[in-house]
Amino acid sequence: MPSCELHQQISALSMHLAGKVLNQELQDWLNQEHGVGSNTWREIEQSCRDGVTEGWLCQYEAEGIRYGRIFKPTAELHGFSVDVVDMNDLAGPHHRHPAGEIDLVMPVDAEARFDGHAAGWVVYESGSSHYPTVSGGRALILYLLPAGSIEFTR
Repeated sequence: MPSCELHQQISALSMHLAGKVLNQELQDWLNQEHGVGSNTWREIEQSCRDGVTEGWLCQYEAEGIRYGRIFKPTAELHGFSVDVVDMNDLAGPHHRHPAGEIDLVMPVDAEARFDGHAAGWVVYESGSSHYPTVSGGRALILYLLPAGSIEFTR
């Protein structure tokens, strides 16, 4: 199954994230150690692009957003679930992160931004909320959610 490679890549990364406080310090560390140009970045980005092209990622669509939960939280993923979305110049549904959220921003279009961030990692603290927004073109976003915890608001 093609997703096995992505599962292994996320498992190798998430062992460094387990038990960490989700905050700016973690975001800075991720961008320094696993950011744009790193082996981690290149491997995960390529797996995500391949998955979208091959149809096993982002297989659902609603309101212009292609999405899919690829992995539920497991011990192998150190308690993180993994979702990938494909967005192009739009805002997604408002949601809250009870335990925080770690996002990998992978622009498809060079000028694409996620919540104002270019390519790289973005970390949201526990209790934060937002309308996830891609501007400036198309981007893939990989979400790591502790315990798969997310609350969509109305």
